[in-house]
Amino acid sequence: MSRHLLPKAIAGVVLVAGVLTGCAPAADKAETSSTSSSAEARTTAPSTVAPSGESRSGAFEGLNGKKVAGTATVSGATVDLSGFSSDEGPDLHLYLTNGTDEKAVSAGVELGAVSYDTKTQSFDVADAADYSYVVVHCEKAKAVFGAAKLS
Repeated sequence: MSRHLLPKAIAGVVLVAGVLTGCAPAADKAETSSTSSSAEARTTAPSTVAPSGESRSGAFEGLNGKKVAGTATVSGATVDLSGFSSDEGPDLHLYLTNGTDEKAVSAGVELGAVSYDTKTQSFDVADAADYSYVVVHCEKAKAVFGAAKLS
């Protein structure tokens, strides 16, 4: 590589590393590269979904070294979070999915931005019957923070 291209290549690597660790709290940044690959290994087969109109709920669990707590309840055209908390992230969003990895998030339905420190939040959804998880995802780092399996 020529001397002129080397500084640009190094800057590109530093930029990519900064984006990938953007959602990690300071204490977790060292873990980010070792845990991000485990997110893709967590694909789960969809569970049997309840008919639309029935209420379903699940408790959040943190994934990939992140902390997420609280309960997600899907009832009618609303997803309600109660007792919710999450590790801080710059761009957290809530999704309905059929798994807990990046592929499932991409195939899921985004409900909107979620606040990491607001205990009670509500989101409108057209139809949640086809989904089995509510997932907290950091858009900036493409990282799943946690999920609640609906039953």
